[in-house]
Amino acid sequence: MNSSLLHINGTFSCPAEPQSIVIPTLLILVFLGGFILNSASLWIFWFRIPRWNSGMILQFHLALSDAMVTPAAPFMATYYFLGSHWPFGPFLCQLKVFLLSTHLYSSIYFLMLISVHRYVAVVHYSRVSRMKSKEFVHKLCLGMWFFLFIKGTAFFFVMETSQVGNHTKCLSIHQDQLTGFYFIMNFVLLVPGFLVPFAISVTCYSLLVSSVSKMKTNTLKGKVIKTKSLKMIAVCMSIFVACFTPLHVARTLGVVLKRFFPSSCVLLTQVESAYYISWTLAGANCCLDPLLYYFGSEKFNESFKSSLNRIGFRFHWPAAPRGRDSTSQSMTTRAGTTALQEACRLTA
Repeated sequence: MNSSLLHINGTFSCPAEPQSIVIPTLLILVFLGGFILNSASLWIFWFRIPRWNSGMILQFHLALSDAMVTPAAPFMATYYFLGSHWPFGPFLCQLKVFLLSTHLYSSIYFLMLISVHRYVAVVHYSRVSRMKSKEFVHKLCLGMWFFLFIKGTAFFFVMETSQVGNHTKCLSIHQDQLTGFYFIMNFVLLVPGFLVPFAISVTCYSLLVSSVSKMKTNTLKGKVIKTKSLKMIAVCMSIFVACFTPLHVARTLGVVLKRFFPSSCVLLTQVESAYYISWTLAGANCCLDPLLYYFGSEKFNESFKSSLNRIGFRFHWPAAPRGRDSTSQSMTTRAGTTALQEACRLTA
C-alpha cells in the first residue's frame, strides 16, 4: 500500500488508494434487492390497500424515502468501479449528495416516528393522542419532507467536485479544500440526524418491550399480535444498529483523522474503506424496511400474500388466528389484549 505523503499546493496530503471491486459489487446487489422489494412495497401500498391508518401513512413515507436512493446507486457504483473517479460532472455530484442525504436522514426520522407511534398506540392505547390522527400524521410527514429537502438543498449548493491528481473526486475525504466543511457537516448531522432519533427510538422501544412483555393475553390472536410487535421492534433496532451506526462511526473517524491527523495515511485509508462499506450497509435498510411493513401491518401482510397468489405463487399460508376472549379472563389479561388490538387497529 502506498501510504506516502503527497505535496499538493503547499500542503501534504495522503494519496487516494484504489478500493476493492467487492465494494461496488456488493453495493449493486444490495440496491438491486432493495429496489425490487421497495417497488413491490410501494405497489402494495398504493394499489392494493385502499384505506390507510396513521401507522400505514408513516410506513408509506418510509418506503418513499427508500425509493429516493435508487437514482444515485448506479452513479455510486460507477464511481467505485473507476477507482473513485467521478466522470459525470459537478451537477450530478451535487444531485447524488442531495439524494443520499435526503434518503439517509428521512429513513432515520421516519423510523423514529414509527417507534413513537407504536409506543403511543400500545402503551397509551386508551389516551387521546395526535399521533393516532391520520390528518396530523399527514401534516407531520409533509413537514418532515420540507425540512429534509431544505437540508438537502443546502448541501446541494455547497458541494463541489475536486481534481486530485488524475481523478475527479465527489464526496471524498481527499478533497482537501472541503476538510473543514466535512468536519463541521459531520457533527451537525451526527447529533440531530442520528444520535437524537436513535435515543428516542431506543427509549420508545425499551418502554414498549417492557409494556408488551407484561401484557397477559390468553387468545391466540393476542399472542400473535404480541409476537409481531416484538419482532417489529427487533427489526427496527437492527436497522439502526447494523445499517446506520457503522456509517456515522466511520464518517466521524474519517473527518477527525483528516482534520487532526492528516499524515496517518494507512489508518485514513482503512477508515475510508470502512466508510465505503458502511454505505453498502446503510443501503441494506431498503431490504430490511419491508420486514417492518410485514410485521407491523396486517393489511400489508394480507395484500402481499394475495399479490403473490395472483401472479401464480401458490403457498399454503397459515390461517389468521381468530380466537375469542375467555369470559374468565382477568382484568389484566383483557387490558393487555385491548392494548394490542388497539395497536393493531392503528398500525395494521
